[in-house]
Amino acid sequence: MNIVERNDQRRFWTLVIIVSISGFSQGMLLPLISIIFETDGISSMLNGLNATGLYIGTLLISPFVEQPLRKFGYKPIIILGGAIVFISLLMFPLWKHVMFWFILRLLIGIGDHCLHYATQTWLTSTAPEGKLGKSMAIYGLSFGVGFAVGPLMTPLVRVSESLPFIVSSILCLIAWSLVFFIQNERPEVLAGDAKESNSFTRYKLSFKYAWIAFLPPFAYGALETSLNALFPVYALRMDFDLTMVSIILSAFSIGGIITQVPLGLLGDRIGRRNVLLISLFVGTIGFGIGSFLEFSEILVTVVFFICGMFLGSIFSLGITYMADLTPKELLPTGNLLCGIFFSLGSLMGPFIGGLYLQIVKGVSFLVFITIILFIIFIMILLFGKQTRTIIKGSEA
Repeated sequence: MNIVERNDQRRFWTLVIIVSISGFSQGMLLPLISIIFETDGISSMLNGLNATGLYIGTLLISPFVEQPLRKFGYKPIIILGGAIVFISLLMFPLWKHVMFWFILRLLIGIGDHCLHYATQTWLTSTAPEGKLGKSMAIYGLSFGVGFAVGPLMTPLVRVSESLPFIVSSILCLIAWSLVFFIQNERPEVLAGDAKESNSFTRYKLSFKYAWIAFLPPFAYGALETSLNALFPVYALRMDFDLTMVSIILSAFSIGGIITQVPLGLLGDRIGRRNVLLISLFVGTIGFGIGSFLEFSEILVTVVFFICGMFLGSIFSLGITYMADLTPKELLPTGNLLCGIFFSLGSLMGPFIGGLYLQIVKGVSFLVFITIILFIIFIMILLFGKQTRTIIKGSEA
C-alpha cells in the first residue's frame, strides 16, 4: 500500500469515527430531552416543537455552508461544526429551561450539518469507481452505530440529568480532535461559465437531475425524529418501562447496522431505486403490523428491529442514489439538498407527530409512521429513475 492509499484510508476512517460520535449525540439527545420534558409535565406538542430546534439549525445554516466549503475545503468546515457541537452539549446542564435548550439544539443542528455536509461531500467526491455504495454504507453504518448507542444513555438520567450531556460532549471532543491529523482537500471546480456557479442555478440543476433521490432522506428525517422524540412519549403513556423504551429505539438502529453494508452493496449491483422500494415496502408493512402488537413490549422490539433492518439504510441509499443521478461537479449542491430535505422531514416529523398524539386518540402512533412511509414508497415507484445515463439518454 503506497502513501496516497494510506492517506486515503486514514481520511476515510477518521470521517467515519467523527460521524459515529455525531450519531451518538443525536441518538441520545432526542429521547433524553423528550423523557426529561415528559417527566416535567411539558405537553407533547411543545416537546415535539422543541425537538425541531436541531433541524431548524440545519436549515438556517444550509444556504451559507456551500460557498465556504468550496473556498476553504472540507477540513475547516468539519472543525467548525465539531467545536459548535461539543461546546453546546457542555452547556445543557447550566440552565434547565425550554427556550435555552431549544437554542442549544439549534446550535447543535448548525454544527451537525457542517459536520455531515462536509463528510458526505468528501466521501461521495472521493469514493472509488463502483464502490460508492459500499463507502456510503460504511458511513451510514458508523452513524447508525452511534445512533443506536445514544438512547442507551437515557437511563443515566436517574444518576444525574447532567451526566449524559457531559459524557456525550467528551466523546465528541475526542472524535473532533482526530480531524487535525488529516490533510485538507477541496471539491471539484464547477464547469462552465459564471452563470453555472450561481447558487440558484446549481440548486435548480441538482433538483432537475435528482429530486426523486431527496425523498429518502426526507422520509428518514421524519422517521428518525418521530421515533426518537415522540415514540418515547407515546410509549410512556402506554405504560412501557423506561428501560424498554430505550431498548426498543436501539433495536431499530441495531437492525439498520446489521444490514447497512449488505444493502449498500446490493444497491451497487441491482440499483438504488430497487433497494429503496423493497426497504420502504417492508417498513410500511412492518410498522402497520406493529400497530396491532403494542400489548407486548417484546413484540414491538422485534418489529422495530426488523423495520430497522430495511429502513436504517434509506438515508445513505438516498445520498448514493443522488450521486448516481448528479454530475460530479454538482455533488456538493446535491449533498446540501439531501441535508435540507432530511431537515424538512425532521421538522415535519415532530410537529405533525406531536399534533397526531394530541388530537388522534385510540389509534397507534405507528400508524402515523406507516402513512409517511407508504406515501414516499408510491412516489419513488411512480417517478424514480435508475441511473444518470438513463436520464441523459432521455434528454438526448
